[in-house]
Amino acid sequence: MVIYGRNPVREAIRGPRAVHRVWATAKAAQEPWLGDSGVAVSVAEVDEIERRCGTADHQGVCAEVSPFVYADPSTLLGAGPGLIVALDQIQDPQNLGAICRTAECAGARGVVIPERRSAEVTAAVCKASAGAVEHLPVARVRNLADFLAEAKTAGRWCYGAEAEAGVAYDTVDYAETAVLVMGAEGRGLRPRVAAGCDLLVAIPLRGRIASLNVSAAAAVLIYAIAGG
Repeated sequence: MVIYGRNPVREAIRGPRAVHRVWATAKAAQEPWLGDSGVAVSVAEVDEIERRCGTADHQGVCAEVSPFVYADPSTLLGAGPGLIVALDQIQDPQNLGAICRTAECAGARGVVIPERRSAEVTAAVCKASAGAVEHLPVARVRNLADFLAEAKTAGRWCYGAEAEAGVAYDTVDYAETAVLVMGAEGRGLRPRVAAGCDLLVAIPLRGRIASLNVSAAAAVLIYAIAGG
């Protein structure tokens, strides 16, 4: 797997994944974090880096790394107090990456995504997360509604984000063992997933725009629950 961008490559070097090789422009290769990394660095032209990673959004550096290893959902549930973010069919890699970045910065336990009809942790997601996925457990489950049932059995409270919910997000005393469930942009939570939540909450909209981007909404709710 080839990842790209300064932050993703730097965090991959700092994280648990094996970084086999790095390609960098002459300027990027002079970055102290790269020179001191102990990883083999090959100086390359911009077009070679773009060819290797398949995008011009590489910031002068890309790296060959080991495949991303997904976390065990049961391990997340047994990890004690702390927020878990569950995403119901978020298919845009930019949104998945942005949510993972916020979750990691807020100290969340991890993120859970379905195996089907969901973005996976790709190089684009690594880039959008600014490398946060290298430090944040991301688990995949076959059925998200079943995972929520298991979460409640494990003593966790599940809060779903729903635009039409009658409870404002900032009026809730959230449990320390919370699971925040975000739905796909435009579609929201699927009925069975919404039914599996203990409480549905809404973010009041006081402007003229009808909705927030899902990653922006997730940032509001993640910090409301986990950010203190």
